[in-house]
Amino acid sequence: MDIFKDILNFSVIDVIDVILVALLLYYIYKLIKGTVAINIFIGIIIIYLVWKLTEFLNMQLLTSIFGGFIKVGIIALIVVFQPEIRKFLLMVGSTNLNRRKQFFKPFNFLKTEDEIESNTDINAIISACNKMSLSKTGALIVFERNNNLDFLSSSGDEMNIKVTQPIIESIFFKNSPLHDGAIIVSNNIVKATRVILPVNNEKHIPQRFGLRHRAAIGVTEKTDALALAVSEETGHISYFKDGEFVVYEDSNELTKLIKKDLS
Repeated sequence: MDIFKDILNFSVIDVIDVILVALLLYYIYKLIKGTVAINIFIGIIIIYLVWKLTEFLNMQLLTSIFGGFIKVGIIALIVVFQPEIRKFLLMVGSTNLNRRKQFFKPFNFLKTEDEIESNTDINAIISACNKMSLSKTGALIVFERNNNLDFLSSSGDEMNIKVTQPIIESIFFKNSPLHDGAIIVSNNIVKATRVILPVNNEKHIPQRFGLRHRAAIGVTEKTDALALAVSEETGHISYFKDGEFVVYEDSNELTKLIKKDLS
């Protein structure tokens, strides 16, 4: 009977509470999916359940031990999960910014001519990647979105070059002094070259992929950026989003995917 009373007393606030919890669980899932953090998270849940069980069975010694671990462990968790917590906050902030962008889309006619022209020339970048693919010229291109990547740009050479196909090809030309590392593209501007990106060592990727692909996974995991990598061994062009390979059929589909993700 108490259960039915609780159901009848289910208010709008309770519905909002359930939705927020569901969103929180969704973000946590995205946060730890495919990383070793999932094992740590499961271990924490097991310890918490054992603590509650010992508390229920009135096992005072074990309860005090597990209780002390849970209370002090929060500080340790902040240290252990520091990268994941940072990514979680970036995800939340990026979601809010994306919603604002969607809200103001009907008012795009208010944009100035300069703002309209600032959209990145994806066609030129894909054409450059296709040409570098044929010559097996390695390349790594990062697209900045809502998260500011200045903290990465400072590791390389800051630039202010308009994106064109010849510019992209000349940067990654094997004898060019700028070809090492990644470039960061924002609003049709190459804002940095020779950028050092965080490398992901946790995920298992095919052996034919090297440090460029691990760096692409790393930067798209830690930020909301997108990344393109051209393999120096195979010439294959790989697209990354949220720390994952994105499968596409051909260059036209890849172009549409990037334009959609940047919109």
